[in-house]
Amino acid sequence: MDYSQRLSISYYKTIAALNEEHQVFLVQHLQTQKIYVKKVMDFYNKNIYLQLMNSPIPGTANIVELYEENNRLTVIEEYISGDSLEELVSSGKLTQDKVFRYILELCDIVEHLHSLNPPVIHRDIKPSNILITKHDHVVLLDFNAAKFFEKQNDSDTVLLGTKGYAAPEQYGFGSSSIRTDIYSIGVLMDTLTSTDSDKRKKWSSIIIKCMQMNPEDRFQSIAELKKNLMDAEQPTLKSTKKNRRLDSSFLPPGYRTRKPWKMILATLVYFFIIELSLFLTVENVSGANLFIERIACFFLFISNIFCLFNYRNIHQRMPLCRKNNPVLYILGVALLMVLATLITFLCMIFFEDLFALLQLS
Repeated sequence: MDYSQRLSISYYKTIAALNEEHQVFLVQHLQTQKIYVKKVMDFYNKNIYLQLMNSPIPGTANIVELYEENNRLTVIEEYISGDSLEELVSSGKLTQDKVFRYILELCDIVEHLHSLNPPVIHRDIKPSNILITKHDHVVLLDFNAAKFFEKQNDSDTVLLGTKGYAAPEQYGFGSSSIRTDIYSIGVLMDTLTSTDSDKRKKWSSIIIKCMQMNPEDRFQSIAELKKNLMDAEQPTLKSTKKNRRLDSSFLPPGYRTRKPWKMILATLVYFFIIELSLFLTVENVSGANLFIERIACFFLFISNIFCLFNYRNIHQRMPLCRKNNPVLYILGVALLMVLATLITFLCMIFFEDLFALLQLS
């Protein structure tokens, strides 16, 4: 390790141990005061981490620093706030209606890893390595056991993985491939549906196929697995569309949780906005133009409230809001509100000009 690396490393101060047994620590950069996660590893593939650092994968933690000394690799990566899937399951906070979405998000991340050249096989997909962020998105962690796919290998030379989730080939019965991760996802699905008999019944054939001993008998790609999941869930998705009127997500902010105090507060806010819009007066503006400006005032407030409180998951339409960085997330929401305001004013100007033209004609 050269002096520049030593200097860079010295800026990170350990402030807490997240997992002392596995040497995972919470650190703070002395200059920027930002919080990061520091991992020290004895077993690793440095090239995997270099790949992830140079070409970040959506749904994984960004790697900030990487250094090796005395056959040990230290990784500094971004700190992402949230709970592991394992914690959500054990606490009973994991709702079954979210399991399908979490599995699909996980599949998207793994599919991206498999699309690299050469493909990256994670080899340790399990609940404790899956983080659900405070914005309710999936992040795949811990690439200690990951490796590049090598067609020429007859069997894995280093046996890594977690008992119960590791595929048979990780114990020497063949070579790891993209189907190794499919096996682990099958075990994960089996675990997450253990308390939901309906979903377990719908997914049973998919889970069985994922967990076949022979890799050739499993799904051959993540895309194939996702297609089968979508087909299995199609009746539920159609039923959801038929019952949209009953879907609380269509209710305006303040009413979606159906908590009395929130509904009362929301009612007062909406009443104030309606009253303000109805009785709005603008100097030297009257008639149809005043009516247009009153409508614009109403939509200006409502659209910003919808943007601020993520109505119908609108934040997902802004790329910055899909980032795990809270600063970028806030910036994304602010830009959405600016865009809503701009559209409202442009519409107001358009209708005022249109009315003026109709009067002239």
